[in-house]
Formats: sequence, structure tokens, C-alpha cells
Amino acid sequence: MDHSTTLSQHVNASREKVWAVISDIPGSARTLSGVKAIQMLSEGPYGVGTRWRETRAMMGREETVEMHVAECDPPRATTVKARQGGADYTTRFTLEERDGGTELALFFGAEVLKPTFFSRVLMAAFGKLGMSVTRKALAKDLVEIAAKAETL
Repeated sequence: MDHSTTLSQHVNASREKVWAVISDIPGSARTLSGVKAIQMLSEGPYGVGTRWRETRAMMGREETVEMHVAECDPPRATTVKARQGGADYTTRFTLEERDGGTELALFFGAEVLKPTFFSRVLMAAFGKLGMSVTRKALAKDLVEIAAKAETL
């Protein structure tokens, strides 16, 4: 069972400035209003293997998810993975120079690892609602990333 969405945001800033924002994991709670806390689990600069716990507020409650960088090609692209509640989550940012700035694209995918009959029924009933809420939160993240990058 797979659910995904793709969004993009034009940023009036260089690719390097946008990269500086998306790769600043410790500072993301100051940049993204949906992120309530960050706990770094690894040291060193952003790259493959960087790990952290991110606490987000969604639908009136907070949830903490452990995340890690699976792929990193600065300042062009990065892929972040997480596993929570029987699902694998993938977030991929790509940055392309365009129109004097940067086109920031985001792919988000969720895959239920071992779907049961009950999880299939829940996904059929609530999957679209969940992806709609997620899409709105991700769109807000992109706007906030752009705003931060444009001030650097």
C-alpha cells in the first residue's frame, strides 16, 4: 500500500542558501512552525547517516519520529527516511536553479510494510484525509523554507 505526493516551491534565493536551510536540522524547529523539537542523535555535518528525532504537531497532537539521511548530493538533492507505526516514510528534496532562484521540489511517500486487513480498511477510509493533512503541512514547510532562505 503506497501513498505519495509531490510539491514544489520557487525560492528567490540561490540553491546553496536553500540547501543551507534544509540541511540545518538543529535549526529546523526555528524555521518550521510544525516542528516543535529536534533531538540530534548523531554528530558532525549533514550527510548520509545523520540521525535525529523530530517532534511535530499534527491534527492537534504531537508525535516524535526518528529520521535519518539516506542520500545526500549537496546542494542538489537529499533523501530522508523514517519508520514509524509499521510504515516507511521517504522525503526527497531536489533543488534546481531556475528563473534567477531555486525550484525546490519535495516528494513524500508512505508505504505500509505489512498491511493487514484492518490497516487496509483504515487506509481506504482515512488514507486520503491523512495525505491531505500531510500535503498541507508539507506545503507550509516549503513556504517557510523559502522565507528563511530568502533572508540569508
